[in-house]
Amino acid sequence: MSYCQSMVERLNTVIVKRPKEAFINQDYLSKEWEKFNFIKEPNFTEAENEYNEFITILRKHVEHIEFLPASEITGLDSLYAHDPVKFTGKGAIILKSGKTLRQPEADVYKKLLQEKNIPIIGELTGSAVADGGDIVWLDDRTLAVGRGYRTNDEAIRKIKEMTKEMVDEFIVVPLPHDQGEAECLHLMSLISLVDTNLAVVYSRLMPVFFRQLLIKRGIRLIEVPEKEYHRLGCNVLALAPRVCVMVSGNPSTKQKLKDAGATVYEYKGHDISYLGTGGPTCLTCPVIRNSGG
Repeated sequence: MSYCQSMVERLNTVIVKRPKEAFINQDYLSKEWEKFNFIKEPNFTEAENEYNEFITILRKHVEHIEFLPASEITGLDSLYAHDPVKFTGKGAIILKSGKTLRQPEADVYKKLLQEKNIPIIGELTGSAVADGGDIVWLDDRTLAVGRGYRTNDEAIRKIKEMTKEMVDEFIVVPLPHDQGEAECLHLMSLISLVDTNLAVVYSRLMPVFFRQLLIKRGIRLIEVPEKEYHRLGCNVLALAPRVCVMVSGNPSTKQKLKDAGATVYEYKGHDISYLGTGGPTCLTCPVIRNSGG
């Protein structure tokens, strides 16, 4: 079986975590939201309603959805199932988050993958830290990794070594300081591929060399305006080539996607996404994507 080495092929199998397992209840949210640097306290009922809307969209397009269990060792951020692992064609790499509070999530993931007999090809240990949101497959032989506060040089060295037989081009993308060390800025904050030759981007924070590289590779760039960037307009999940889902309230980006021939689904993501802040790519960990669209 071949696992995910693409961001855009038809999504077949995905791992997610529901609010009832991550947020637990309103009392738990009240105690924890500031510690995890949420914008404000989410409403638990609203979060469940929003998530049900999101999962309904996924179920129409994704054959297999695996749910992470509740765990006493993980916190609110575990809702964002993308970050603790990254899949390659041969299996999963267990990561070690650059946010210390999130590091226990890897243990829960490892147990789930072992239970499902999903191969693990490597694991970050020691001083190496990386989040899945910093690791982007530009195509099935090109891997881009963001170097920022969540992913360090030692992790990049180890990931490059782990993927050397699967990757022809390994690109390190320096990330800006932007809003500082406490805020979450991933490479996937700046780019979402929605087809092999189409990407939603926020160019203002993107290194010039990387933007030029994307254009040289024939990738058309859909530019997200600043206001919509802060509303997660740049965070778009491809369910299949040019079939995607995004947080509602980003009309300019949505229209540009539609003008490019994309089918766009929306969900209200105020409590589960914006307050977090993690959009649909953050909420999902693709395991298998099938080629052929």
